[in-house]
This record gives sequence, structure tokens and C-alpha cells, in this order.
Amino acid sequence: MKKGKTSLKSQKEEEHFCKQVALGRRMRNEFNKSLGKVNYVHIERERVTQIVVYPKRKTIYVTLEPKLNMERKMELVHLIKKKTAHL
Repeated sequence: MKKGKTSLKSQKEEEHFCKQVALGRRMRNEFNKSLGKVNYVHIERERVTQIVVYPKRKTIYVTLEPKLNMERKMELVHLIKKKTAHL
């Protein structure tokens, strides 16, 4: 992480965030039959880009600098999916 950037500040916040990511996965799974499986989740915030990838049994959460261009972000999503497909 770059100097001056902030991370999740406390264990409690981190646990809460992880629970929210897990809840999001469960909620998205409800629509798998009708809409198909989620490939990835991409969230653009003012200070961070968040990517969530769902291999079979794991949840991979990555933060990126929001300045990255969309092509590079997509390259990273595809790389993450390729590297974690066996999980």
C-alpha cells in the first residue's frame, strides 16, 4: 500500500468487512440459476478500487489504486481468476 493510504484500521472493522463480503457472495448465489454465476465484482470508490473474485470455495478480495486504467484492471481480474481457479 502506498504511503499515506489508509487500510482497515481495526480488527473489528476488518471482521465486519469480511462478513459483508461473505454476505454479498451468499446473496449473489441466490441468482445463479436465473442469471448465471458471478464472474467478479468490481467496485469503484473515490480512494480505492475493490475487486472480489469467487473461485469454487474461496473468496478473493483485492484492492487497487483507482488511478489504474480499466484495461489494466481487467487484466488483473483475468490474472486473479486464472491463478485462483483451483481454489
